[in-house]
Amino acid sequence: MHTRTLGQGLEVSAIGLGAMGMSMSYGPNPGDRDDMIGVLRYAVEHGVTFIDTAEVYGPYVNEELVGEAIAPIRDQVVVATKFGWNIADGRMQGLDSRPEQIRRVAEASLRRLGVDRIDLFYQHRVDPDVPVKDVAGAVGELVAEGKVAHFGLSEAGAATIRRAHAVFPVTAVQSEYSLWTRDPEFEVLPACAELGIGFVPFSPLGKGFFTGSVSADATFAPDEIRARVPRFEAENLAANQVLIDQVRALADQRGATPAQVALAWLLAQRPFIVPIPGTRRRERVDENAAATAVALSADDVADLNALVERVGVAGNRYDASGMQMVGR
Repeated sequence: MHTRTLGQGLEVSAIGLGAMGMSMSYGPNPGDRDDMIGVLRYAVEHGVTFIDTAEVYGPYVNEELVGEAIAPIRDQVVVATKFGWNIADGRMQGLDSRPEQIRRVAEASLRRLGVDRIDLFYQHRVDPDVPVKDVAGAVGELVAEGKVAHFGLSEAGAATIRRAHAVFPVTAVQSEYSLWTRDPEFEVLPACAELGIGFVPFSPLGKGFFTGSVSADATFAPDEIRARVPRFEAENLAANQVLIDQVRALADQRGATPAQVALAWLLAQRPFIVPIPGTRRRERVDENAAATAVALSADDVADLNALVERVGVAGNRYDASGMQMVGR
């Protein structure tokens, strides 16, 4: 596995692993906890050194899962987790990034992860009620105390990134970015390049769409995240099949899978981009990791760059309430 460097010199594997789906959001949760621990350890054994979790995944249980998995291999792993939600009665009840809440979350995440330092601590969503300078200052205090190593933001707008970075260095920005979600290209990626901040795309395979395994007539259980995403509504999903058809055609030409092409395209965009595809299966860990060896030509990249403009995307990436929380 190749490595890449995020901001502040944080070196990680070029492909990370998003652990959320091991506890929630993508159909029935795995019944075998030990198997998920095995998948996480397998990924690390095969060069994946960057694991992403959050207190809200579950909530809480995903951090506990990751903590148990990394216990014997802690020195081989960079672990990212997140703060920023008010969690009550086991559910998100709005945002809360007050400094005292950030500290409470950090202490709880340290216990659940079983570590003495959080490697990368993201604000999960920008809280309009708390100035980002206060957020950056609070995380900076945790860094000074040795409880956190690096500060990150998720789904923040360029202006917010700049304000935060002026108070305390931002190591990484995590936002949705894939062949059909191109929002970061206009302002966020240029800001990251200018400020020396890494960029971590979540849902780099379009919530599974660019694996090529989501058929035009796919349906999703009510508790699945895709049941609430407009792009996966029946009419939009059918219209979007032309996107995966074109990616699959290129993948066939390159002796790769559609997922590998989608990840290779992301890696080709900027040298500081580190995608974190999620999976529950060892074979997908191998497939995703092998994307670093897929050679896309300049023409391939240019053609994929123009794919959305040429074909279009049907449906938003979030529902209306979700869209209000991004790009702040």
